[in-house]
Amino acid sequence: MEEAVCDGGDAQETEEVPEVAVDIRRDGVRKGTAAIKNDFLTTKDKFHKFLDSNGRLPEEKDEEEEEKPQADDNDELKGTTEASEEEEPAAKKLKVEQQQQEEQVEEEKSSKPWKQEGKRQRGQNKSRPHVKPTTYEDQRLCVSVAQGNRKCNYGDKCKFLHDVAEYMASKPADVGAACYLYDTFGACFYGVTCRFARAHTTPDFQSMKDEARVKALEGHKPVRNSLDKDLQYRLRKHRVPFDRSTEYLQAIGKDREPGQQHHRNGKQPDAPTAVQSPAAAAAAAEVAHEPTAPDVQAGTETKATVKTIGPLTDVDVIKLRACEKKQVDFQDKLYLAPLTTCGNLPFRRVCKRFGADITCGEMAMCTNLLQGQQSEWALLKRHETEDLFGVQVEGCFPDTMTRCAELINNHIDVDFVDINSGCPIDLVYKKGGGCGLMTRTKKFEQIIRGMNYVLDVPLTVKIRTGVQEKYNVAHKLIPEMKKWGVSMITLHGRSREQRYTKLADWDYINTCSSLAAPVPLFGNGDILSYEDAMKARETGVSGLMIARGALIKPWIFTEIKERRDWDISSSERLDNLRNFSNYGLEHWGSDTRGLEKTRTFLLEWLSFLCRYVPVGLLERVPQRINERPPYYMGRDYLESLMASQHVGDWVKISEMLLGPVPKNFNFLPKHKANAYENCSASRVSCSAGGSALMSRAFLLAERPINATAAGLEIRDT
Repeated sequence: MEEAVCDGGDAQETEEVPEVAVDIRRDGVRKGTAAIKNDFLTTKDKFHKFLDSNGRLPEEKDEEEEEKPQADDNDELKGTTEASEEEEPAAKKLKVEQQQQEEQVEEEKSSKPWKQEGKRQRGQNKSRPHVKPTTYEDQRLCVSVAQGNRKCNYGDKCKFLHDVAEYMASKPADVGAACYLYDTFGACFYGVTCRFARAHTTPDFQSMKDEARVKALEGHKPVRNSLDKDLQYRLRKHRVPFDRSTEYLQAIGKDREPGQQHHRNGKQPDAPTAVQSPAAAAAAAEVAHEPTAPDVQAGTETKATVKTIGPLTDVDVIKLRACEKKQVDFQDKLYLAPLTTCGNLPFRRVCKRFGADITCGEMAMCTNLLQGQQSEWALLKRHETEDLFGVQVEGCFPDTMTRCAELINNHIDVDFVDINSGCPIDLVYKKGGGCGLMTRTKKFEQIIRGMNYVLDVPLTVKIRTGVQEKYNVAHKLIPEMKKWGVSMITLHGRSREQRYTKLADWDYINTCSSLAAPVPLFGNGDILSYEDAMKARETGVSGLMIARGALIKPWIFTEIKERRDWDISSSERLDNLRNFSNYGLEHWGSDTRGLEKTRTFLLEWLSFLCRYVPVGLLERVPQRINERPPYYMGRDYLESLMASQHVGDWVKISEMLLGPVPKNFNFLPKHKANAYENCSASRVSCSAGGSALMSRAFLLAERPINATAAGLEIRDT
């Protein structure tokens, strides 16, 4: 990014020939840099001095210039003293000189360890250490005490504190005077462990309740799709029946051997046989164009997953036809893409406020869901504001994907299920999942047909143009997927190998949309403004999926629906971050553990928000998604702070909302473009370089950071 900025960022040179500067960008000299008005451009040093001084540009002091000659005189005196001393052995002298040089480098770098000049690093910080949220608390209060002085089941063997006074003595200071959970629900589930406890606790550490509000919200559950403990136990003990999945898997198992005989003998393989009732045979004849699946055998009954009461009806034994399934109107909708890490429930709530029509949970691994992993099931949670919600699953085998679909169908409240066949990461692709499914068409077909057979809701698929950069295969797969029974297709206009090195190919998306008709096809890629959305809709797609554009500016949904460029103020942007923080405290908890988890996800999101350039500062509207902003001064201090791509400034913003970070807080960026290695003291410094699709990371030093700190020290891993 630093290479894209003119040397020194002088406004005088660009003021003389502004038109030439624009042409230079077109010719590629300043390619990838956002066009910002000359009045707001600045240099890197001035930008950071402005932030370090809390909005005041420090003037150069004559005292500093006077100190430099004194330092030079001292150096000369040191040189004459060293010359007068006796010479030491060569090896020993080299060792001392090397040590002195290292100490000098350490002193120079320790002054500003997180703003060092250096070569921009590329790639990801792989094998990032997993930090448990419990590490931020020296002593934890037992849940039995925190939730109403219940009797502890572990007695003397419990390793947590039971003395509230002792816990309060070591508890970190409260962050604020008002608790969002107490104000919203009338009571705080976390009691004295809440970091806003003084808002709802008495001097003798008793929790208060707003009885009227609690009674009004009695029985109200804003979040659904939580993992039931009984279901989790049965999943771990393999006691959950998958009858419909077993029927389908047995059918494709019988079909496999005749298929092999067909190749050897040249004969047409026999279809899998099953005893059918007349009604089932008639239904199969009516839907002959739909994907075939084994019919319910006569005289057999499917085991109910839960105990039921009342007479047996046709709904209990007859499978729904495709035309009888739940229908979803996908036409002309704005679809918030399922985003790993950043697409969490609090972020989706923020986007719903701005007008997102369709939301989808983060990608979940089907094997982890079948094993009952709590962390994976948390990705399926749905807030009551998400009126059109789906979940995305990833897998590479028909048996696990079909069982996972049946599990979701029986225990989760969703409007559709999406198959991720576009994930480019190696961990997924090398197992045959994600983009790998696009090259394994036989398995892909079995997965789609199997999931479609067991689901009572629409099945959608997300794909890329292909795996290789110059070899597109989506146009070949889309007609086949129509036959397999998908209800909607989303096409990302890039290949796996391409990643984000080039712009999305919307011409190819237009070609595929005509092939997909009448099945809806959503286009995805490089939408950051309503102008981009209007051009994308001209291609004939049924709707738009927005991913990075929503991370950089979640109000893009409002811009598209109102057809305008929103020059949002810094205070409004801070309110959005405050809403996210409140939603995070509601979702992850308002105790120390939940608060620091909220901070971590807030920092992940800020790594994208810093790439936004306010509309009032742009020389040419709108901003393009592949353009990174140069160093510029905002219209106020907060706007400049939000433009910083240094992790330390992100922490300052988080401290405005969630209080100071703990001493041992750490957040390791995923991408190296935001961090330079500082050899002194084995620390990592954060650079101003930006990156897309990445979580940012750093490890804070032992001392906490306050919002007025001039620098940020972080430990290397």
